[in-house]
Amino acid sequence: MTELPFGVYDHVVTNGLARRLTLVDDDLIKRHELDPEDSHEVFTRHVAALTQRALQAVGGDGAERIRRQVGLVNRIAVAITDEVRGAVEPDDLLGAPHQLLAAIVRRPPAPAPVTFPDLPETPLSTGALLTNGRGQPRIGTEVGREMASADEVDLLCAFIKWHGVRLIEDPVRELIARGGQLRIITTTYMGATDQRALERLVELGADIRISYEARTTRLHAKAWLFRRAPGTSTAYVGSSNLSKSALVDGLEWNVRLSQLEQAPIFETFQNTFDTYWSDPGFESYDPARDAARLRSALAAESGRTALDLPLAITTLDVRPYGYQQEILERLAAERTVHGHYRNLVVMATGTGKTVVAALDYKRLRQAGGVASLLFVAHQSQILEQSLSVFRQVLDLSTFGELFVGGERPQRWEHVFASVQSLHQLDLNELDPARFDMVIVDEFHHAEAPTYARLLNHLRPAVLLGLTATPERSDGQDIRHWFDGRTAVELRLWEALERQLLAPFQYFGIHDNVDLSRLRWKRGLGYDTSALDDVYTGHDARARLVLKATNDIADLNRMRAIGFCVSIGHAEYMAATFKKAGVPAVALTSRIDRATQREAIEQLKLGTIKILFTVDLFNEGVDLPTVDTILLLRPTESATIFLQQLGRGLRLADDKPCLTVLDFIGAQHAEFRFDLRYRALTGASRRGLARDIERDFPTLPAGCHIHLDRVAKSLVLKNLQAALTVRRPDLVKELRRLGNVSLPEFLTETGLELEDLYRSRSIGGWTGLRKSAGLAPDDGADDAAMTATMGRLLHIDDLDRLDRLRRLSTESPLTDRLAQVINHALSERIATFARNPERLAELRQVADILEARIQRVTGPIDPSGWLPLRVHARYSKNEACAAFGIANPTQFREGVKWVEEENADIFFVTLTKTEGHYSPTTMYRDWAETPRIFHWDSQSTTSARSKTGQRYVNHAAQGSTVHLFLRETKVPDRDLGVPAYLYAGQMRYLRHTGDRPMQIVWELALPLPADVFHAAQVAAS
Repeated sequence: MTELPFGVYDHVVTNGLARRLTLVDDDLIKRHELDPEDSHEVFTRHVAALTQRALQAVGGDGAERIRRQVGLVNRIAVAITDEVRGAVEPDDLLGAPHQLLAAIVRRPPAPAPVTFPDLPETPLSTGALLTNGRGQPRIGTEVGREMASADEVDLLCAFIKWHGVRLIEDPVRELIARGGQLRIITTTYMGATDQRALERLVELGADIRISYEARTTRLHAKAWLFRRAPGTSTAYVGSSNLSKSALVDGLEWNVRLSQLEQAPIFETFQNTFDTYWSDPGFESYDPARDAARLRSALAAESGRTALDLPLAITTLDVRPYGYQQEILERLAAERTVHGHYRNLVVMATGTGKTVVAALDYKRLRQAGGVASLLFVAHQSQILEQSLSVFRQVLDLSTFGELFVGGERPQRWEHVFASVQSLHQLDLNELDPARFDMVIVDEFHHAEAPTYARLLNHLRPAVLLGLTATPERSDGQDIRHWFDGRTAVELRLWEALERQLLAPFQYFGIHDNVDLSRLRWKRGLGYDTSALDDVYTGHDARARLVLKATNDIADLNRMRAIGFCVSIGHAEYMAATFKKAGVPAVALTSRIDRATQREAIEQLKLGTIKILFTVDLFNEGVDLPTVDTILLLRPTESATIFLQQLGRGLRLADDKPCLTVLDFIGAQHAEFRFDLRYRALTGASRRGLARDIERDFPTLPAGCHIHLDRVAKSLVLKNLQAALTVRRPDLVKELRRLGNVSLPEFLTETGLELEDLYRSRSIGGWTGLRKSAGLAPDDGADDAAMTATMGRLLHIDDLDRLDRLRRLSTESPLTDRLAQVINHALSERIATFARNPERLAELRQVADILEARIQRVTGPIDPSGWLPLRVHARYSKNEACAAFGIANPTQFREGVKWVEEENADIFFVTLTKTEGHYSPTTMYRDWAETPRIFHWDSQSTTSARSKTGQRYVNHAAQGSTVHLFLRETKVPDRDLGVPAYLYAGQMRYLRHTGDRPMQIVWELALPLPADVFHAAQVAAS
């Protein structure tokens, strides 16, 4: 055959294929370079196919044919070990007799005979599709036979029925009797589970965990995993829950998988199940403790009323979600590192602001930093709920007193007060320092006289503000209470993944409007009056908005908010929609409060379909039913963008998702699309371009981003411009600004520190100053010095930053930290120390790096022999220098045994392939919990080897094991490859497998929340 069929391929290019490709026009061919991280999988498939073809072609009859096949296999194995020492050992060669090992069983007590377990009809080494069809084994029969030979069984299914449990009772009983384990994860979805079935399974010895999530279904999967120590595990993934119809006579489709055939899929299955099992969202079920709660939850889900049952006692799980823990870590850094004790936290409604506040207070209280507390809100219901949360977090049922309505505190030690009640007080009788910590909920109200009077009077040691909307409709900025700062702003990602918020479907629609020539004010964006002139009365755009809303949303059922540029624009859009028969209202400051409240109520009821507004919608008005957002003005601010989005992210019944229509036109050259999309996706500036080109392939479940063809082109062009930083432009800008500091320059230009050092051609800060005539020519190589400075930008601990600032004021040091600094500076310490301009640049960079530290780092060893801080970031060279490795640049492996320090150090990159999703590499190294880390050794490491034994017995031998983690290895131009986070010391727990060993370690300290999130197998 000379002609190749048109279509997509995933074939390694052999000589023959290359020859046939010469007959195809080159511009019609798309090729990919192999990724070295998973190239072995490509070659394995190729060699396996060749080997299978050769072994099948071996001649001979019976034993002679097998003997010749064995000889060929052994010759291949010898060739492999000649190339890679240790890859194949003598024990791997085939010998005689030529048989398959089927089973090894324990010897039973005499006089019982030796028996072997029943095996499933499908061989353990073979995959299959089972449909309960004629001529096939039934799923239920196969499950029982699989269980008979399994050591552990994991079941993941949405519901469990009594008649399904009856079919597997005997196999379960036998599994538990021989010391096996059955773990089950299920849900209360639709009330379909039979409580009796769960209680029988627990009685038989099963461990069960349940998701009681009522608003969203967090688990649709149906899967069995039968684990076997010899590496012959099998699994079923498909449509079957644990019910009679699924296991016996239903038209069910289930794929049977074999570990011997598809090992990477098994790693995915096992690790994901273990991640779910460790997730606090799946709660352990004990009938004696939880029967009433489950009965009530099932009844509520099925629409029934649970009669004659005691009320289920619902307790708050006070362990923070990952994103909440990240906020707590950021608050700790603001106080400990930066000395900021007045902090504003911005979190979307429904993501647990009160839980964060309670956990923050608990931590400060335990550390002895605070005792007395004042919690301020504007509604009695909020105060009662908040007091309940604090009591459960602190596990103190008598904690706190209410000061609202007719209730008045007696002790005035922990007070939950309404602002109205506090307003009645004579503040002269209230000591300004009476409360150690003051927490103000819905802080966007703080500009109101009642709040301002109180805040101006109080002088707490710690002030914490909570809000979902810091931007007020009257234009006032509440950040002045916090030195103009927002301490922490919630990242949406994990909240969406945990289904605490409604998933969104975002549509970017080109609106045929060119804003590129409009007046633009640096730091402020578009001139509002200019935008108003463009949008007000723009009938073509209004018709496009109306048509897109009709095509994508549902005009008859939607409850929508449209964010406009001005009052006139809002009124114009409302008139346009009303003219088309869509009930709409412009909700602006021209409308009195009573009419505003009435319009909001009509939107809730559905008699009004859309409200057009100018600002951030009345400072936190709670509208969970809003299911459509129209973004009708260009919004560059990530904060405003997320707040507008947040108006529709609240969960509500019969609300499958939030629909977002963003109308995008050609923008001014300085407009930054990247700010909003990074806030939306959590991607880096450079990773964002790849996500847009690939249509955002890794969004949370239920979320979708679609940019139409023109909008996509506009956004990518804008993003590319934002990523392109030219030296002449920067020099021109610096000349305009004059002799400003580096922080002032970055603020004025909107650049990031990395932009000045990402390319050697920029020349860094001193190079720019020289070119602008603001600094003398020091004769130094700007390109080389820029590269050196660029390699410092990951530094995020005070030890190294302080040492950098003191380079010129101290004599040369020879301690370990000095060695770390020397490697960070590429041994250019002397060049910096004798050059005032470079030294000033270094100090300004250090100040900026300190200002953006977001977590507290701590020393791993009080004696100081190891100059590393846990959860700080280090390059590989810096880390090696800390352990005294003389020539770290010669060390290129991911593991290193430092005999002089009796320490093993591991360097782990979580995302091993960047160009595509690779199931063979994604699950090699991952975190099950913040302290449990799964790690694969090098492929040739055996548990019997000296290295393997050292890993297993390191504690007894007195050696230490240290973990360094990074998410990706992709270099950022001249900034080099990303640095590693030092995760600290680990201890061995257990391992499975051999060459490589799959080892489970326990970290001495939990991973930071954001790093743990990145290191999880799957977001739960």
